[in-house]
Amino acid sequence: MPELLVAEGLTAGYGDSIVLEEVGVTLAPGESLALLGRNGVGKTTLLLTLMGLTRLKQGRVVFNGEDLTNVPTYRRAQAGLGWVPQERFMFPSLTVEEHLTVVARPGGPWTLERVYKIFPRLEERRRNLGNQLSGGEQQMLAIARALMTNPRLLLLDEPMEGLAPIIVQELMKVIGQIVRAGEFAVIVVEQHARLALGLTTQAMVLDRGRVVHRAASEELLRDPAILDRLVAVA
Repeated sequence: MPELLVAEGLTAGYGDSIVLEEVGVTLAPGESLALLGRNGVGKTTLLLTLMGLTRLKQGRVVFNGEDLTNVPTYRRAQAGLGWVPQERFMFPSLTVEEHLTVVARPGGPWTLERVYKIFPRLEERRRNLGNQLSGGEQQMLAIARALMTNPRLLLLDEPMEGLAPIIVQELMKVIGQIVRAGEFAVIVVEQHARLALGLTTQAMVLDRGRVVHRAASEELLRDPAILDRLVAVA
């Protein structure tokens, strides 16, 4: 099966600062990847680089056979990259439903009806403004909004950060269903390494902007000593 994403030799950062050095990642359609590492090692920067939001010094990004290396962010989204940013970026003047319909790309499997089915709380609050939602509801909306673009690759940046345990369990269940369906590829950045590994098939560990380990997610889960040495988180 041809690869969906081929990112090679990515050296990128912000201004004159280099955060990533010679990082490569490949994903086949429907494959899922946990991107792990300590704080500040470049995980979020890698997602931002795939979205065209950093200064790329070297390397290239090929997605679905198209070279996106010098393509602006909106074109990458049109090509099928769906991004759920860590900051969520709610629009205070838009309702929940407007958040979803304004980005909707027709013709794909993800519709308003389907999104409301997996996130019934959003349907209940469909007329609420984005800034009237709780943190957990905002995270649900951020994920639902990305799904409405009918992506071929979904990038999830710290989806569990700062959420109550009961909301984490709810989101884990939904994200797990999405990943197992295999309709698109997924990259998950998550400080709780075991949560991310439980959702994915493959894992990649970064340290100081470089890839230091690649393995099947199940393999890392079976060896907690290696996992703790690599990421030092639960």
